[in-house]
Amino acid sequence: MTEVRCQPWGNLPSKVDLWTLQSSQVKVEILTLGAIIRSIYSKGKDGQMDDVVLGYDDLEGYVLDKRYFGAVVGRVANRIAQGCFVVDGKTYRLEINNGPNALHGGSRGFNKAIWIATAVECGVKMCLTSPDGDQGYPGEMQVSVTYTLQEGTLTAEYQAQSTKTTPINLTNHSYFNLGGQAADNIYDHEVSINANSYLPVDDTSIPTGEIKAVDGSPFDLRQPVLIGPQLKKVPGSGFDHNFCLSSPGDPWTEKTAARIYHPGSGRILEVSTSQPGVQFYTANVLDGSIIGKGGVKYGKHCAFCLETQNWPDAVNQASFPDCLLHPDEEYRHLTRFTFTYAD
Repeated sequence: MTEVRCQPWGNLPSKVDLWTLQSSQVKVEILTLGAIIRSIYSKGKDGQMDDVVLGYDDLEGYVLDKRYFGAVVGRVANRIAQGCFVVDGKTYRLEINNGPNALHGGSRGFNKAIWIATAVECGVKMCLTSPDGDQGYPGEMQVSVTYTLQEGTLTAEYQAQSTKTTPINLTNHSYFNLGGQAADNIYDHEVSINANSYLPVDDTSIPTGEIKAVDGSPFDLRQPVLIGPQLKKVPGSGFDHNFCLSSPGDPWTEKTAARIYHPGSGRILEVSTSQPGVQFYTANVLDGSIIGKGGVKYGKHCAFCLETQNWPDAVNQASFPDCLLHPDEEYRHLTRFTFTYAD
């Protein structure tokens, strides 16, 4: 049985609520600002509950945040090359907020909006109206994310409709550390990702268009590997790559995406999704300047993200899975985060 509670949180002119979903195994805190997952408490092998999601102690932290901690990002998660795309012969230009590219829907995308929340069985449904032209995107969009908690599994189900054809790619951007959000790094975590290929990127992190087999590369994570030693093999500062869970044209059906295991605490996170990709990101740009919960300084490689998604820049790459939502269609996908532990 899941307990669902709601209370006001912080002091903004626009009212923000904190929703709590609690089962016998997991407790999740969610804000109506950005539909943000503020905390996830899960049990370790010692029986203790610990918060495994990075974030802030107060609302001001989330208002000022530029790293999308815990937020639903959109309309389009990840990067769009040059902040530009063409739909139905019309060119649309977006805010450039990541080198020469657009990232995560802009600096004031869905992550900074106040969502309207209502209780549902075992969870909360959050809804948002994104007006025509919002952050440069076409069409008025009605979007929702429904979070439900059943025992150790948190499910996020996304739905959207638009009045005009628009790209869409919604995900949650939680940063995890299964040793607890205050732990220094994730080097002692084991990762496996169920992908036979990944997308190489250029020096601005835009996919080159190549779909490359993981065989014989540092991106072969099909069997569990320790993150610390693996990071030393990856070009650049760490993982920030899309792993291909299915091929273009395949049906979007739910599949196992990834498993992370932390031997010290025994905690395990398993992720499944109906999306065709997952971005594995190892918090490469955190540098200790962000002060998080309990005064913790969040440094490089202190967390990982598993952003289930369509492939980055799909609106500009015809060989990638289609990311356009048409007025007569409904966008719908789900992701499950399952928390367990091993003795």
